[in-house]
Amino acid sequence: MSEANKKSAARRSSDFSRERRVPSLPEQSFFGAWFTSDRERDSIRNGGHSGSRPTFCSSSGRADPAAGSDFSEALIAGLSAPQKSIPSRFLYDAAGSALFEKITTLPEYYPTRTETEILRHQAEEIAAIVPDGAVLVEFGSGSSTKTELLLERMENLHAYVPIDISATALQDAKARIAERFPALRVMPIEADFAQPIAIPPEFSTRPLFGFFPGSTIGNLRPVDAVALLASMRRTLGPDAHLIIGADLKKNVRRLLAAYDDADGVTAAFNLNLLARANRELDANFKLDQFKHSATYDMRNGRIDMHLVSLREQWVDVGGRRFHFDAGEQIHTEHSHKYEIDGFHTLAGEAGWRPQVVWTDAEHLFSVHVLVADA
Repeated sequence: MSEANKKSAARRSSDFSRERRVPSLPEQSFFGAWFTSDRERDSIRNGGHSGSRPTFCSSSGRADPAAGSDFSEALIAGLSAPQKSIPSRFLYDAAGSALFEKITTLPEYYPTRTETEILRHQAEEIAAIVPDGAVLVEFGSGSSTKTELLLERMENLHAYVPIDISATALQDAKARIAERFPALRVMPIEADFAQPIAIPPEFSTRPLFGFFPGSTIGNLRPVDAVALLASMRRTLGPDAHLIIGADLKKNVRRLLAAYDDADGVTAAFNLNLLARANRELDANFKLDQFKHSATYDMRNGRIDMHLVSLREQWVDVGGRRFHFDAGEQIHTEHSHKYEIDGFHTLAGEAGWRPQVVWTDAEHLFSVHVLVADA
């Protein structure tokens, strides 16, 4: 298509979409179709979670004692709004986390494997930026699997400080890293990294390098992304560095495929929100009466995920009744995509300046090193 035709097409419609309805299954067997081994099915039942995830949540997938109340309040508030929504952090219970692990292995879903390859290929150059005796601080560390690619090259690192809301994930990561890197000091911090965090004072005189992979930043509205980056700058202090992943704008069809795969795993992941409400809050969502939808908002440069009601219906949640028109949507996630210059502008608003950026050969994903303003 010529450049003129592309612009004309963009004027005709600023939104692209693909929608997929998961095959109708009884709720008790809804997730079984997406797991090929007993170990994976056990992961859902037992709450295990082996990999990374892109939002603020327990990476272990284990239940948080306060999560039920938090989920109930957020769900009722979201469904009461004129534009119904459910915060994306609730996508990642045990079942959702296991489904997301499946998503990261799909051929359509490029972000995880692409960022991993960038880190693998550039680990030596990244390590060269980190001085001897520095401290690596990872925000939302989860299983810390990507971190190991850097730790292999950072031979004179003083300490590694993983921050995660899940004590179990921190314990598991610490044990594995301690076994692989016995000379490295590992000091986990159990905390929500979206809140202010105090780094141990013994590290106050050492160079601090933050690590925030996974393009989690894209799940936030720009104003919230700036706020989080500013909070990280305050946590790390002046002259600190931040190594951060950011997904890039690209062909719309490729973006939509990544969020609406042919096997329907992402659809199951999204619909798990409703199944979770049924399990935990005694709601009565009929999963076969909703479908997954992924659209691309060209004006805002982001993917939006929704759950779409297939008919007019009423749903009970926590003693409240909610009406859905046919075609009415529940917004569940957005994922912003960036131009490199645009991401640097965003970071600059939070007090960071760019030092270096790497991308893959196809220019799908980017890894940045940012420096905090004094």
